[in-house]
Amino acid sequence: MAAETLTIIDNRTGKKYEIPVRDGAINASDLRQIRVSEEDFGLMSYDPAFMNTASCQSKISYIDGDRGILRYRGYPIEQLAEKSSYLETAYLILYGELPTKAQLDDWSYNVTHHSILHENIKKFIDGFHHDAHPMGMLVSAVGALSTFYTDAKHIFDAESRKKQTYRLIAKMPTLAGFAYRHSIGMPYSYPDNDLSYTGNFLNMLFKMTEIKYKPNPVIEKAFDVLFILHADHEQNCSTSAMRGVGSSHVDPYCAVAAAAAALYGPLHGGANEAVLRMLMEIGSKSKVPEFIKAVKEGHGKLMGFGHRVYKNYDPRAKIIKQIADSVFEVTGRNPLLDIALELERIALEDDYFIKRKLYPNVDFYSGLIYQSIGLAMDMFPVLFAIPRTSGWVAQWEEMLLDSEQKIARPRQIYKGAAKRDYVPITARK
Repeated sequence: MAAETLTIIDNRTGKKYEIPVRDGAINASDLRQIRVSEEDFGLMSYDPAFMNTASCQSKISYIDGDRGILRYRGYPIEQLAEKSSYLETAYLILYGELPTKAQLDDWSYNVTHHSILHENIKKFIDGFHHDAHPMGMLVSAVGALSTFYTDAKHIFDAESRKKQTYRLIAKMPTLAGFAYRHSIGMPYSYPDNDLSYTGNFLNMLFKMTEIKYKPNPVIEKAFDVLFILHADHEQNCSTSAMRGVGSSHVDPYCAVAAAAAALYGPLHGGANEAVLRMLMEIGSKSKVPEFIKAVKEGHGKLMGFGHRVYKNYDPRAKIIKQIADSVFEVTGRNPLLDIALELERIALEDDYFIKRKLYPNVDFYSGLIYQSIGLAMDMFPVLFAIPRTSGWVAQWEEMLLDSEQKIARPRQIYKGAAKRDYVPITARK
């Protein structure tokens, strides 16, 4: 008997099965041999929300939630946040290794020089109502790019995939900047190839009448770090959407639109907005104990604490907390910060939250930074989508080249009516 197996005894039939265990998992298809009769479809696993089901094998990012670890291609997130840039990290995520100087220069040049949008895309954004949500505009506009770059449908052509990768990572900040300017009634600010990736994004957000926009280096660095922290995160909802939609072999623009749509939801990309609304609802530092008491009694939720994967302090939250201090030196202290710090202090000392392993996550402080810089809460999920594009594209390409992957098609457990005959409308009661 092989050591790497799972022995299953079906008490319904008394039969015994040996299921191979590989990489700490069993193949769900191996369960189908477990049947009560020949007509039986076979045993399935039931796992709503994929709480304990691996849908793929991946080499891109790794999380150990119990120890608070996040790594991209093996590199600790702390090291990348301190020493890397977003474009270098995006290269790492996409190609598996840190680039040489020549590779980074070539990569940066290509991303920079694909940032301009076709003028008809600008007209497309012009068509949105003045109060349209920026994330809704982004989802629609990135999907519309599919009609401008029909060569993107050649998904098994490596050169075509490379070109779409340049375009997507380059154009997402431009789409986001245009959506933001449209939402506040300002003229569009075009990309500036002389600026860094995040500096150029700030230019498209905030440029006014000056001939040349000069981003504040502290804010520019803060965005770069925030973009690194949000670049990839295993098989979260939007990444799963990217892989699921991409498995139909649609072009990457449509797949990214689907991923961004998943990110639009308040349980995913809108979580940091929920944190800010909670802090504003609390109102003052003195009311934090009262709020904590209400949460423990089942009235309301402590937003920005806890995570599906992390059962320890989210490593990204520690880094963002440090970044916040440098940003507030430039923008002024966000008045909500004192409430947030008091909330964190009390929650981390309270057995109720400690037993439940509820620690601050990435969303707890990021919203405070974005708000202090002057961005409306509607923009928060857009700021998440820009850096996550590199992770989505890397996951999409990994899925395409994985010989074990097929079009996504989960099973279901049918609980509806058994066979019944049609009843004419005149005979129905």
